[in-house]
Amino acid sequence: MEMPELTRERLGDYLLHLLGKPVTVTAVIRLGEVSENESVKGYGYGSPIRIDYETNGQCHAVVLHTISPGPFGHEHMADRAQVLLWDYSAFNHLPRHVRTLDVGGFAAAGRMVSLGNVGEFFLLTEYVEGQDYFLDLARLKRGGDLTELDLVRADALCDYLVGIHQTRGLDPGLYIRHIRELVGHGECIMGLIDSYPIDDPLLTPQVLQEIEHLCLEWRWRLKQRSHRLRQIHGDFHPWNILFRSVVDFSLLDRSRGEFGDPANDVASLTLNYVLFSLQRTGRMEGAFATLFQRFWNRYLEKSGDLEMLDVIAPFYVFRALVMANPVWYPTLSKAVRQKLLAFMLAVLETRRFDPSLINEYCGL
Repeated sequence: MEMPELTRERLGDYLLHLLGKPVTVTAVIRLGEVSENESVKGYGYGSPIRIDYETNGQCHAVVLHTISPGPFGHEHMADRAQVLLWDYSAFNHLPRHVRTLDVGGFAAAGRMVSLGNVGEFFLLTEYVEGQDYFLDLARLKRGGDLTELDLVRADALCDYLVGIHQTRGLDPGLYIRHIRELVGHGECIMGLIDSYPIDDPLLTPQVLQEIEHLCLEWRWRLKQRSHRLRQIHGDFHPWNILFRSVVDFSLLDRSRGEFGDPANDVASLTLNYVLFSLQRTGRMEGAFATLFQRFWNRYLEKSGDLEMLDVIAPFYVFRALVMANPVWYPTLSKAVRQKLLAFMLAVLETRRFDPSLINEYCGL
């Protein structure tokens, strides 16, 4: 969003709403400057603005702060909002710190909106009909026959990803951030590792430390591949896909930024074919092997992205850490968890992933 012009009228309206009494703005000054302006143009993010005003015959001054978009976790509007919301809460808890009076945002036409009294935020979305894609996989896990509908739905999901992954991202720094967060974010590899019970008999602290070290090596291997930055969903698993008739579907809950590596989406979906097959027969075979290999063949052919085989390992590990985690999958058998662990270690120690070697990766 382009920053609006800060006029005395807009600032006066905002302060009237905030203070509940008439306000006259007497000066708008970019800090570091001397002149008193009628308004401030082109001040951008990150330039504090002093606002002088009068109310009830008393003179007051406040400072308006914004944050510049850029690296270090400030690329997205939500990142910058997070910092300002934290500032509003935390400044006033520290003795001798400058006090915060409000936190707000710029709405349409430059209107300033107060958020200071908000305790939590919410999101409102439309409602769409549909059945979770995982129900199709659950039917196959129970022994159901692989149908033409199963095949065309897998093809539709593949083609959808090929389509959105054609949109390139323009900021190479976002790819570095994406890989850094894959390893270090609280919702990703390190956060998942920290969520395992300390007394887990299978994924012990020593085993998890080994996985973490290997993932750090992969971060350095991948971080310079910013040419791979593409539009992604970010959480493309069967519980976030709603099918209606045949191949008509909608998606839920995209996550982890608009842009990243396409391997994120491919790993998220295809490892579920592996998980359901391991639960069904203890190995990758039958209907799920067909869906898995069909998806990979089609994606590589249509996208031409053979490089994905060189980068997907840590993305698979992220998803496998979710599946093997008793916090998320408390009823998963020890045997399946052992195979997921073998899979993680195998792919991390393999330079180039081979979709045909799933059973070998799982120690079978």
